[in-house]
Amino acid sequence: MRYLIFSLLFLSQVFSVDVADRIWKNECGGKLEGLTHWNKGENFPSLGIGHFIWYREGKKERFEETFPALLAFMEKEGVSLPNWLKTAKGCPWNSREEFYREIDGEQMRSLRQFLFETRKLQASFMAHRLEMSLSSILDGSSESVRANYQQLAKDPKGLYALLDYLNFKGSGTSAEERYKGKGWGLLQVLQKMKKPELKEFAEAAKFVLQQRVQNAPPERNEERWLKGWLNRIDTYL
Repeated sequence: MRYLIFSLLFLSQVFSVDVADRIWKNECGGKLEGLTHWNKGENFPSLGIGHFIWYREGKKERFEETFPALLAFMEKEGVSLPNWLKTAKGCPWNSREEFYREIDGEQMRSLRQFLFETRKLQASFMAHRLEMSLSSILDGSSESVRANYQQLAKDPKGLYALLDYLNFKGSGTSAEERYKGKGWGLLQVLQKMKKPELKEFAEAAKFVLQQRVQNAPPERNEERWLKGWLNRIDTYL
């Protein structure tokens, strides 16, 4: 397992530019304005190439908050954050409406430029997240889950799929990220796979996402996102 972790880190460094741009295209259409986004029906913005979630101070939901962890990772790597980001205790915008009123303001424009310039490091952060999630995903898992992960991690395309899906829908280990007791993260995809192939990973990912939509509370209207989610999975192939 340690060999696979080192292999993963090596591949993430070699392919980080490609991975960053592919994820940026998936999440943001490869557009600068997509780096600062707030989905309709959600109570938080999604920022950066991976649409990292940022909650307002004191506000939490079932989804894993990732933007503060990204900023901490960047600082550890020696990146100088904009002053307002250093001191922010949470997302400074109180609503989607307020967010988009200020979308062309100086603060938002500087944030987009910062996120554009650090996109390679954001991909490295995603690789770091995958490494940190390995024990929680694989500990106690069946041999088939381990074999599925190990085979995918050996190939650059498989690495991209693992990195992207973890960032896209989480590890699947949190009891909070469930609808009707069913998760939709990387663990659930690896569990659903029948054989350790990239095509099988994509099919399993589509299944758990369709299951998520079926189980989601009706008021969330997650059906509106499903087509885009499935198109994103197709990029793995």
